[in-house]
Amino acid sequence: MTDDRQSDGKGAGDDTKRRASSEPRSAPSSEPRPAPSSEAIERAVETAERVVPGDRPVPDGGESRTDVLEGGDAELDRGLLQQWASNAIKNPDRVYRAMFYTAAIFFLVTTLFPFYWLLMVALTPEGQLRDVILTPNGFNPGSFVEVFQTIPFHWYVFNSFVIATASTILVLVVGSLAGYAFGRLDFPGKVPLLLLVLVISFFPPAAFFIPLNDLFNTSFFILEPITGDGTLYNTPGAMVLPLSAIFMPLAIFILTTFYSQIPDGLEDAARVEGTTRLGALFRVIIPLSAPGVATAGVLTFIAVYNEFFFSFLMTDGQPENWAPLLEGILAYQGQYEVLYHLMAASSIIGVIPVAILVVVAQERIVSGLTAGALKE
Repeated sequence: MTDDRQSDGKGAGDDTKRRASSEPRSAPSSEPRPAPSSEAIERAVETAERVVPGDRPVPDGGESRTDVLEGGDAELDRGLLQQWASNAIKNPDRVYRAMFYTAAIFFLVTTLFPFYWLLMVALTPEGQLRDVILTPNGFNPGSFVEVFQTIPFHWYVFNSFVIATASTILVLVVGSLAGYAFGRLDFPGKVPLLLLVLVISFFPPAAFFIPLNDLFNTSFFILEPITGDGTLYNTPGAMVLPLSAIFMPLAIFILTTFYSQIPDGLEDAARVEGTTRLGALFRVIIPLSAPGVATAGVLTFIAVYNEFFFSFLMTDGQPENWAPLLEGILAYQGQYEVLYHLMAASSIIGVIPVAILVVVAQERIVSGLTAGALKE
């Protein structure tokens, strides 16, 4: 019975659909629509004037999207800091440029201001240093001449230059041999030995003074024909040997890095031509590693030239006994007076050799320090 009811309902639905489809559709009315009233036209015009492109019409008393955004910007504009942050997001290149100029100005001020102050003190006559602010109190360029008249300051500069040059040559020769061994040869214990050499550079120089002072004040009969009393005190060796040992690990590390990057084929070609390993080192590897050698040499020279600890303790401060530059600067400090203008002038004169060296070897130093930063 249920099936009959369902079939009857289905048939009734089909009959209804057929009757609806068979009935003709009524034609659209051809009667004209009534004209809109003047009030409706005015309301439509007001609505159109309030519509902004991209927005939807809003009812009376509402706010469009543009009005909301403008109100939001007005609420976010709370001060200079917020405005600067908004501009930084919109134009990051301008921020990077401002940061670069800020860092450059800070670096120049902190680096060059001490030299500027030394120049102001050097140009100020003696006894008038209390009134020096940013300009010299007077003008006395004769201080740069008086420096050499008061004491033999040129001998102090010469002593520092000779000690720094000798230490640099010793460091480069021994460091090149060690760098070749660590960078291009394979032998047992290579890595632990290299780490041991680098660990030595972490010790403070003062830790070596007591044993070295005892050693250099011991008389050796072999040195008696050279030093007279057989000791190394008041000799260049008392400063060259310890300073070379202190700055040797850095040179070894730099040269090992450069020597290991030289292709083996270049050295093998030199060996085929009959040269030895030592010859290949000085004829092929070192010339190809010129930036690294220059970097190690310049850094060693500057460090030894400015060194004071061992130089002060291993000499008696006299220029004929190889006293360095800093001893000469301190010589203008007497028991009853301190010639500050001469100390400032001598400091400027002492910086000139190092400044010339850095300017000449600037490209080598930069290329040497940045080598290996990019993977090729």
